[in-house]
Amino acid sequence: MDTSTAPRLAMVAGEASGDLLASLLLQGLRARWPGLSAGGIGGPKMQAQGFDTWWPSHKLSVFGYVDALRHLPELLAIRRALRQRVLAERPSVFVGIDAPDFNFALERALREQGLKTVHFVCPSIWAWRGERVKTLAAAADHVLCLFPFEPALLAEHGVPASFVGHPLADLIPLQPPRAAARAALGLDDESTVLALLPGSRRSEITHIAPPLLQAAQALQRERSDLRLVLPVAPGLRPLIDEALARHAPGLAVDLLDGRSHEALAACDLTLIASGTATLEAALFKRPMVVVYRLNAFNHWLMKDKAYLPWFSLPNILLRDMAVPELIQDAATPQAIADAARAWLDDPARRDALHARFTELHLSLRQDTAQCASHAIAQVLGQA
Repeated sequence: MDTSTAPRLAMVAGEASGDLLASLLLQGLRARWPGLSAGGIGGPKMQAQGFDTWWPSHKLSVFGYVDALRHLPELLAIRRALRQRVLAERPSVFVGIDAPDFNFALERALREQGLKTVHFVCPSIWAWRGERVKTLAAAADHVLCLFPFEPALLAEHGVPASFVGHPLADLIPLQPPRAAARAALGLDDESTVLALLPGSRRSEITHIAPPLLQAAQALQRERSDLRLVLPVAPGLRPLIDEALARHAPGLAVDLLDGRSHEALAACDLTLIASGTATLEAALFKRPMVVVYRLNAFNHWLMKDKAYLPWFSLPNILLRDMAVPELIQDAATPQAIADAARAWLDDPARRDALHARFTELHLSLRQDTAQCASHAIAQVLGQA
């Protein structure tokens, strides 16, 4: 292949979930264009795909109004410098991976200067803040959608979009490798394994880890065979250690350096922060208790903006309260532990959920990398 025709990309991915999505996208793009080059804001998984990291993705890992205001000067400076560099280098296309509060203004500015822009992950306008579709229409030449109902919704507002499936549905096997994951983590087959996933943001650890740890401690006191695993996102080990010492001293838990997929494959149940990780848990066919707590001011600002009766991705996609959700004041250690016991004591309910999650997995398995690279080729006029 003539590598001179391979596109040059600028990309921005924030947080661990964006880094994962972008790394999988890069794999597919390189299969189509072996000479492709890409640089911008990314994380370690993107770097492993040869991505040129100008700033690390954790710089964008803020959540809520309070956290964003605290980091606003640095975020604005990064976006300004990034915009100047992208305009100077004139890549073939800019791809924003999620992070809408950072990417939309950047994409619009680049598009106004004649650059092609693609946004990967439709914002959840079907769940809350539907007015963002107008911002998206001005920002993106094309949107890559993870869920099948999104392109038609965007088409109503004149936004070109493609359903590309979810790359995690391609990555995660239909039959989770439970035995292999347990062997890799040093867990025996007989133990009941509970995976704790309190989030990948500092603010999530602050607000969500305490009740999760306390609920796990209550369950561990009751069940002698219960093993706990907690995947720790990069840079968050000190916060986890502090939360353990303060809220669950003496808790027997295996702290893992990342390895969240192994933890989900190995576990019988997960107590988990709402977000992309809940979809990962669904693709691993694991029952879960979904928890979310945030700064009280942020919750006050956001609580009346939701359109749906569910806030976790599995329930939104299944359009049913398939897994329990506990938010803000309802997310007490006792309520979390009670919901966990209900799963552990009801194997028939767990089996029924496994079947529903398998159907969901199949619906999202579309070879995302190939579909996305084809859509980007259309934007570039190379299809």
